[in-house]
Amino acid sequence: MAAPIHLGDEVAGAGFRLAGVVTRTVAPGEETHALAQARAEAPVVLVSADVAARIPPGILGAALAAVPPVTVVVPDLRAGFAFADDSARLRRQLGLEEAR
Repeated sequence: MAAPIHLGDEVAGAGFRLAGVVTRTVAPGEETHALAQARAEAPVVLVSADVAARIPPGILGAALAAVPPVTVVVPDLRAGFAFADDSARLRRQLGLEEAR
């Protein structure tokens, strides 16, 4: 079975390599080609937020919607990515908090 592929920077790639993921550093301007190649080779493609931002929205959207392969944009934690706080929404849905 083919290993997942990560498209991103070398630092993040080092961590993914420890988990058995094949990593590829993408040169500016090569993002779309790298995504297409990775999708042809791997069952799972992890795309860093930085690389994803340089892929045309239509191409990235189609890759994210298509299965297989599973394609996921991975947030860059060094850039201070703000994760969505779903706790209030979940409490409302469970009836533990009044809806606003």
